[in-house]
Amino acid sequence: MALAAKLEHYLSEQGLAYRELAIEPVPNLDAAVIASGRSQHDFVQATLLIDIDGVVMAVHRFDSALDIPAVQQLTGRRLQPLTVRQSRRLFEDCEPGFVPPVGCAYRVPVLVDEDVMNGDPVLFSGGRNDALVELDGPTLKTLLADAFRARLVIHGQGKGGREGLTLDEVAARLRNIYRLPPMPALAPQILTMATSEGAVAEDLADVIELDPSLTAQVLRYARSGLFETSGKADTVRHAVTQVLGIDRVAHIVQGSALVGGFGIPRDGILGMQAFWSHALYCAFLCQRIAPRCGADRDMAYLCGLLHNFGLPLLGYLFPTEFEELSRLRESNPEVSMRSLEEQVFGRGDDEGALAVGHGSVAGLFHWFWQLPEPVIKAAGMHQYQGYTGAHETYVLIVQLANGLLKSRGIGDEFNEDNVPVLLGSLGLRQDAVYDFERDIDSLAPDLDALTSSRPS
Repeated sequence: MALAAKLEHYLSEQGLAYRELAIEPVPNLDAAVIASGRSQHDFVQATLLIDIDGVVMAVHRFDSALDIPAVQQLTGRRLQPLTVRQSRRLFEDCEPGFVPPVGCAYRVPVLVDEDVMNGDPVLFSGGRNDALVELDGPTLKTLLADAFRARLVIHGQGKGGREGLTLDEVAARLRNIYRLPPMPALAPQILTMATSEGAVAEDLADVIELDPSLTAQVLRYARSGLFETSGKADTVRHAVTQVLGIDRVAHIVQGSALVGGFGIPRDGILGMQAFWSHALYCAFLCQRIAPRCGADRDMAYLCGLLHNFGLPLLGYLFPTEFEELSRLRESNPEVSMRSLEEQVFGRGDDEGALAVGHGSVAGLFHWFWQLPEPVIKAAGMHQYQGYTGAHETYVLIVQLANGLLKSRGIGDEFNEDNVPVLLGSLGLRQDAVYDFERDIDSLAPDLDALTSSRPS
């Protein structure tokens, strides 16, 4: 048994006390941990990242997953995992998959998760498939004294090592439309009427009145005080013709159709109550932002309303994974939803491809349902900061609305968006935030009433 040459030389040169542990040769680090007979929590590992400026080593506990977007934000760099070939070139004295978390032995800068520094003792790979290294706590602190410390990981028992689910697999499930909950019986007829040329509001009202649930929902909106002409809105006809208009009624029906019967729990951070609160707040805030940057109010409203629809859809298609995602969300409020979804559904292997998550899944679903292109793009790209491309304005409007709502605890992830950058990208002044915050304050009572009265 021998440690990797550079690791052994460095530990000896620094006079650091360590213990070598021999194990039977194993194929990967997971097997080495099992072969040791020690707790997973005693082990630390290295995750190697690279960009055009070079390689960075992130050191974290074995039973955690690295939050790569958090590392990117912390460093201001577009770091991505090293390929196997790149790792072999840099760590040529190590067996593939057994790089020791001692970056200074290889002249690689190190970031260390703050939880690692509490370990005593700690174990890690010795660079070979039959050797482990054990250090006590004080020696570990000496070894990592020059490393930058921060919270870098996702806590909880996710399954980040699973084979990644692909968007093709999700698309195959979505194509089987009969697996999805049915729309309300009259919804297709109402949507067809609302989107046809020469649509007549009075005819639309007559059809809505045939469905008690839709009638209640339309009247609830019209009476909410969210519209300047709300009045009493005692009838569906008055609500459609004088308050809401045909397009807005279509949006309400569409939203009701898309969320009915998905079987998601009402309560919880990813429950239907929180989902609808977020959807309504975002929709109405997007509608207020849109005129200031030359976008269509109604289209912005629909983008905000439906951009997060992938969450209940994931819960319906993948209930076990959705429960896992909910637990991770509760335990890791600072971690981006993208990172948590990668932990649950896997990262996939295609560089530059969209990972499976609620944004990409919603984009696929909206495409299958032939919704407007801005709605598809806003759903698919709302998690990707710095997006440029088709329907960019609507994506940015949704991102800005989400960023403003997060400060109030509304939404499914609480890491802050860069609101000043989003304002600049939309051509808005920084003081516009105060106007939008007043809009949220004025809308809040009616939006909260709508959310609490909505059937689960």
